[in-house]
Amino acid sequence: MRHRIATVSAAVLLTLAGATGIAQAQPASLYAPSAVVLTVAQGEDADTVERASTLSCAPTAQGTHPDPKAACTALAATAGSLDALLAAPDPNRACPMHYAPVTVTAEGVWEGSRISWKHTFSNACTMSATLNGNAVFAF
Repeated sequence: MRHRIATVSAAVLLTLAGATGIAQAQPASLYAPSAVVLTVAQGEDADTVERASTLSCAPTAQGTHPDPKAACTALAATAGSLDALLAAPDPNRACPMHYAPVTVTAEGVWEGSRISWKHTFSNACTMSATLNGNAVFAF
C-alpha cells in the first residue's frame, strides 16, 4: 500500500511539474518581445564600448535609455531594418575629415525576431550628422 501511495504521489508531482513547465512556455503578454542593447564604441571593432543602454519597447517603452519612448518610436519607424536610421543625414552639417571611427551596435530582439546590427562612422561628427537627431543612439 505504501509503495502505491508513493508511486501515485510521484506521478502527481510529475504531472504538476509538467503542467507548470507548459504554463511557463506560454507567452507572458500579447506583444512580441522587443528588447535591445545599444552601444556606442570607439574604433571599428566595437571593442571599446564608451556608452551602452538597454531598451525594451513592448508592451511599454522602458530601460536605461534616457528617452525610451522616443527611441522605441524611432525603431518602430524602421520596421526592424536599422539601416533606415542612416537615411536622413543633415546635408547642412560639415564634419572634419579626420578618421576616428565610432561604431554603434544594436543586439537583441525586435518584434520577436533576433537582430544584430552594427555600423561604423568615420568620426563622432559624422555619426551625429548622419543620425540627425535620431533618439535611438542619443544616450
